[in-house]
Amino acid sequence: MAIKQSLPLIFAATITGFSAAAQSVFTVQPNQIKAEIQATMWGVFFEDINMGADGGIYAEMIKNRSFEFYKPLMGWTVEGKKVEGELLILNRGDVNTANPRFLRVQVQKEAKSMVNEGFKGMGIKAGLRYDFSFLYRQANAGIKIQVELLNELNEVIGKGEVIPTSVGDKWHKLELSFNATAHAQKGKFRIIFSGAGVIDVDMISLFPSDTWKGRKGGLRADMVQLLADLKPGFVRFPGGCIVEGHDLSTRYQWKKTIGPVEERTLIINRWNNQMANRLAPDYYQTFGLGFYEYFQLAEDIGAQALPILNCGMACQFNTAEVVPLDQLEPYIQDALDLIEFANGDVKTPWGKVRAQMGHPNPFNLKMLGVGNENWGPQYIERLKLFTKALKAKYPEIKLVNSGGTDPDGERFEYLNTELRKMNADIIDEHYYRKPEWFLQNTARYDNYPRTGPKIFAGEYAAQTDKVVSVNNKNNLKSAIAEAAFLTGLERNADIVIMASYAPLFAHVEGWQWTPDLIWVDNLKAYGTPNYYVQKLFANNRGTHVVNLIRKEIKETVGDGIYASAIIDKQSNELIIKVVNASEKAQEVIFNVDNKKGIQTIAKLNSLSSNSLDDENTIAKPKQIFPEESVIKVKKHQIALQLKQNSLHVIKVKLMD
Repeated sequence: MAIKQSLPLIFAATITGFSAAAQSVFTVQPNQIKAEIQATMWGVFFEDINMGADGGIYAEMIKNRSFEFYKPLMGWTVEGKKVEGELLILNRGDVNTANPRFLRVQVQKEAKSMVNEGFKGMGIKAGLRYDFSFLYRQANAGIKIQVELLNELNEVIGKGEVIPTSVGDKWHKLELSFNATAHAQKGKFRIIFSGAGVIDVDMISLFPSDTWKGRKGGLRADMVQLLADLKPGFVRFPGGCIVEGHDLSTRYQWKKTIGPVEERTLIINRWNNQMANRLAPDYYQTFGLGFYEYFQLAEDIGAQALPILNCGMACQFNTAEVVPLDQLEPYIQDALDLIEFANGDVKTPWGKVRAQMGHPNPFNLKMLGVGNENWGPQYIERLKLFTKALKAKYPEIKLVNSGGTDPDGERFEYLNTELRKMNADIIDEHYYRKPEWFLQNTARYDNYPRTGPKIFAGEYAAQTDKVVSVNNKNNLKSAIAEAAFLTGLERNADIVIMASYAPLFAHVEGWQWTPDLIWVDNLKAYGTPNYYVQKLFANNRGTHVVNLIRKEIKETVGDGIYASAIIDKQSNELIIKVVNASEKAQEVIFNVDNKKGIQTIAKLNSLSSNSLDDENTIAKPKQIFPEESVIKVKKHQIALQLKQNSLHVIKVKLMD
């Protein structure tokens, strides 16, 4: 972002109401390297919760496009007089198990029309091209199809028509593009069948043309851009609890999410009824966003892919269903086949599938997760079988293992002990706790063993009310507490090699869980204060942690100041992140122990607001937003006055 020239050169001059207090003094030793920072340090965690995929980042606008929901016409409204037999849902059963249902339309004298409501409506943009497509078959031609975009008043704001001409027993795809003439926040889609005859239709689809990279049938560009702007080191997918499923029949099966979209097997989303106060009976996974698209997304934004696979266990909070150990082989084979799909030569069976989908080059998968938030002996005994098989064939793949649901307690202690006995590659620890916990645990990893498993802070989010509460907020209080905790992760980058906030996305009208990193409606998306905290860390990742020593005096004990120091060897810059998590403005001084000193001008990014309760919203998406300025510094010293409840990132060149 551009430097705001209107800001005073000396940042201290912008602080009002500053009261004198004891200085917090740090010594920074840029030449004392403590740890290398991994490229994967800051990443994103994706799960299809809160309408994260369908109705979210996956840009399909039609709900229930293939009539496979529990109620085949869920999302559709039949208009006009209903005549028995003129609109029928047929089921092909064993002929097409992935997509058995289709709609048969018989038109005689009067046209037949249906309206689709979309996902909490349809966001429609004036002047934008929309791409409509569908599958059809007919014995004889004679049907004309008209399509219309409607606004909230049912006024037509875009239309087109097409006449299917192919006949016979085979299915054909027909496409049509047309422009919208006006905006709508909650539009709808109408399809009209006129003429005379019988036609079978399936996969009725509508996409905006402004998808990410302009890919037809692709992803919502503004949501992907927010991810790209984070410069994430990894993308974890597809979850989350949907990996496990409510029971094993609803677990995530990656092989059913690849290939042509009309051949992917839809299932209910396990979040459809998980929250009693946020029931969503029409929440399904169509898998238009499947494993191929996840790999492609990670590649697009320069991140490593981190897929997580089911380990033979359903969600232990729901059914705790498990596969007997002697029947675990198909699950293990799925993991082996996934590595081949990602990395295999085009001559291998699964490498060939990847190539046929449009990506002959390998995705260069380096990590794989076995199980999500599973715990207990039943997890460990299954994990051992997975680990033995995967390491035998692919010893170079790092395996991410579940550390359970909590950062402490009996489950955690058991898993931590057993995984360290196994010499696990990476342990995935989760933290859903109140802001105070994050402040109290900034030193969590200071005394962790420096050998053995690395740590993945796989799901973190400060809960301003309590875990699984509709009253949790993405406010400044939660963001500053997380920022303080992240300084502790960064200081221990030799142990903590990855971290990601969770959940990632939420629709303002379709969420089940809060807080969330990014919020969207049908047309807009915005980052929360928590988003900007992670962005400031990720965009200023550096290459190595350096020594940072605090001069402890009585007046500074428990003063709410947290800091980390790193360098970027490529740019020869020192980067200091400092958090003031107290209710008062404070002064900090960083003495830089560099023989030739530092440049006299430093860049400064600051995140703060007037109240701990402040949040970003659709109406005010940047109420809490990093402000960039510059500060004067001495040859060896940086002095800064910190506003209460604030995060600051200082970046300055080291003199050679």
